[in-house]
Amino acid sequence: MAARMKDRYLNEITPALMQKFDYKTVMQVPKLEKVVINMGVGDAVANSKVLDSAVQDLQIIAGQKPVITRAKKSIAGFKLREGMPIGVKVTLRGERMYHFLDKLFNVALPRVRDFRGVSSKAFDGRGNYTLGLKEQLIFPEIEYDKVDKIRGMDVVIVTTAKTDEESRELLTQLGMPFVK
Repeated sequence: MAARMKDRYLNEITPALMQKFDYKTVMQVPKLEKVVINMGVGDAVANSKVLDSAVQDLQIIAGQKPVITRAKKSIAGFKLREGMPIGVKVTLRGERMYHFLDKLFNVALPRVRDFRGVSSKAFDGRGNYTLGLKEQLIFPEIEYDKVDKIRGMDVVIVTTAKTDEESRELLTQLGMPFVK
């Protein structure tokens, strides 16, 4: 599955992008660098056991053990102290990244209720794309009965593209379902 996406990138997408953006060498063609999946767990301030289920969910979704993120500074209003665990994240590269993106584009996103496509405005100006998901239940590996709380997550797709236009074209060619 993931190998198919990578092969398509090398054999079809690269020549198409070279022609469209008039690149002189293959090294100029933008490519995927990494995918970072982040799950903020605000409830972890009161109950640190909540973090364990978030770690387990993210590990099942990504196929890789996530790291626990900690607060950088104290915020009295949130009863938060510096160094407290408040979330989990995982960085995917290589084969796992292509496998996750293939699953996201073709299985998970179509399962979102009233899905018409993802926004084409979520680029950061440097060719990276951020996608917010409201629930982890859209992934087929997550069993509904075993979920203690519905949590959202952010998926950041980092590319080597210099502009948003190049990045948008790369993601469209890979199969990202943008709003028409």
